[in-house]
Amino acid sequence: MHKRTSAFSRTLGLATAVSAVWVLAGCGPKEPAPPATPGKPRVALVMKSLANEFFLTMENGARAHQKAHAADYDLIANGIKDELDVSKQVELVEQMIAQKADAIVIAPADSKALVPVCKKALQAGIIVINIDNKFDDAVLAASQSKFPFVGPDNRKGAKAVGDALAKKLKAGDQVVIIEGAPNAFNGVQRRLGFEDAVKAAGLKIVSSQSGYWETDKANQVVAALMTEHPDVKAVLCANDSMALGAVAALRAAGKLGQVLVVGYDNIAAVQQLLKKGEVLATADQHADRLAVFGIEYALEALKTKAAPADRETPVDLVTGETVSGKP
Repeated sequence: MHKRTSAFSRTLGLATAVSAVWVLAGCGPKEPAPPATPGKPRVALVMKSLANEFFLTMENGARAHQKAHAADYDLIANGIKDELDVSKQVELVEQMIAQKADAIVIAPADSKALVPVCKKALQAGIIVINIDNKFDDAVLAASQSKFPFVGPDNRKGAKAVGDALAKKLKAGDQVVIIEGAPNAFNGVQRRLGFEDAVKAAGLKIVSSQSGYWETDKANQVVAALMTEHPDVKAVLCANDSMALGAVAALRAAGKLGQVLVVGYDNIAAVQQLLKKGEVLATADQHADRLAVFGIEYALEALKTKAAPADRETPVDLVTGETVSGKP
């Protein structure tokens, strides 16, 4: 078995533990839905994989917000065991419809497959706010549905990360992209952002493959790519979980430090690698606030009944210098 960094091991252990809990629990709600309180709306937060630190941070931020605004709304927070468990996420939305939630704030695991059940929620009179991963425009049009998207410009964020990487390379250098799940709009946008930066810098993409957002999958993909393309100078990962897998693969191949790595999400485990120089850059889309932005929009919509409109949220470049507090 390959050696991993201590940060990687801790994160992998956390992911395994969380996944195990969700498997034993049948991936259903972690707690009973609060009883309806007259005049007090219930907001359901439906996330992707809680084995991913990003969504744990999102959940913690949402719970802290509800605690601070306990008189304003009740919160039901749920997630799925891994990024590919789309059917379970559909089931969670069905549960929220059955429990007559007033609003659903959803980070869809699949940009297309969750549209029909969210349309069903809308038809049941439930406000639906799309966060993190945007629903597919063509599927929305075909279903004659519209949900406001509250989230960052993933393409812009990924380009900023790619631009930071390009400053460390020269024209003609070979790079590889580790994409997110191909059915996720944010994964596609991050790939496009990386490609924008690579093209502008005159770098050469020799491979672009999906790591499906997962650490172990990215580890396997990068390990194979290092053998297939020994002259690669950098790995651009569409999230930080995959960046952890890339770092582990490069360490095992004896190439850590020779091949640069960038990610996206600014999870705690990657912050440690940024400080050590094992990851060059990532993007912070403020996981602790992302669900809160959606919840606040949902509460506003419940009051005003205004027509839905998208809202862009912040995304910031993070490097070893910025995470260490250096100028």
